[in-house]
Amino acid sequence: MRSYSLLASAKINLYLEIIRDRPDGYHDLLMVLQSIDLADQIDLRSTETNTIQVYCNHPEVPQDHRNLAYKAVAVMAEHFPHAFAKYGGVDITIHKRIPVGAGLAGGSTNAAAVLVGLNLMWELGLNHKQLQYLGSLLGSDVPFCILGGTMLATGRGEYLTPLPAIDNFYVVLAKYRSLSVSTAWAYQTYRHQYLHSNVSNTSATRHPKERVYSGQIMSAIARQNQMQIYQLLHNDLERVVLPTYPQVQQLREEFQRLGCPGIMSGSGPTVFALTKSQAQAQQVVEAVNAAISDPDLELWISQFTNSSIRVLSFDN
Repeated sequence: MRSYSLLASAKINLYLEIIRDRPDGYHDLLMVLQSIDLADQIDLRSTETNTIQVYCNHPEVPQDHRNLAYKAVAVMAEHFPHAFAKYGGVDITIHKRIPVGAGLAGGSTNAAAVLVGLNLMWELGLNHKQLQYLGSLLGSDVPFCILGGTMLATGRGEYLTPLPAIDNFYVVLAKYRSLSVSTAWAYQTYRHQYLHSNVSNTSATRHPKERVYSGQIMSAIARQNQMQIYQLLHNDLERVVLPTYPQVQQLREEFQRLGCPGIMSGSGPTVFALTKSQAQAQQVVEAVNAAISDPDLELWISQFTNSSIRVLSFDN
């Protein structure tokens, strides 16, 4: 029986700008996405059946057809039925380290790992563009999670342009374990409150590097200017999430009080701050824990990484 073990990295949004509504119900976005080394482990094993089984150590992760990792196998089986018939069903074991419902693309990166792993296990020989297309059928974040690193993302997130790798950043992530924010709610609320005042401009998505704010952060990334990157972190969804979720606002303000630039990732509720060293990151963790004494609050230290899906081991 064939098996692969892979690491699947989380992602954060250094920049998230909502450009306009789309006819398909999504939004045109402009984002700078970054992989971090906080990662789940995904184990894939072929079986002698034609079934898909999902196992996970986290009780809140669905272990059936609702799981994106399950759906990734189903997409591959649909597009490559001969390979599915040849190699049999798949058992997926997910070892969760990325917090669930955190705005860190945990489900998407698991699905990306399954696509990459099955491409190897089934000897399909698919290139990145082909894998990204299959990923786009599963979710907007999956194409990025296949590639990882530092990327400019446009459209609904599926159009990716590599940016220079950012080095020497550590990340402190903070999330209340029991708190979640609906991504659909966040975008719908933003649409209702703010998009009616935005000017629809097709050139905004055709020429994203000419956008004022995004152009500045991309310039800062190109020059590896840490101070400017700190200052240009931005997330439009904070405008609706922070007033509604005071705990997220509190984390944001605590990072600011400590002198660490930080923003919410994706639709939240995770808030992250950037630091220049692991020692500084540890100091921030200790200071936040001292200021907010709540057993429901979890903090992690991570680091920027230039890859997303990495093969740990395999047995063919």
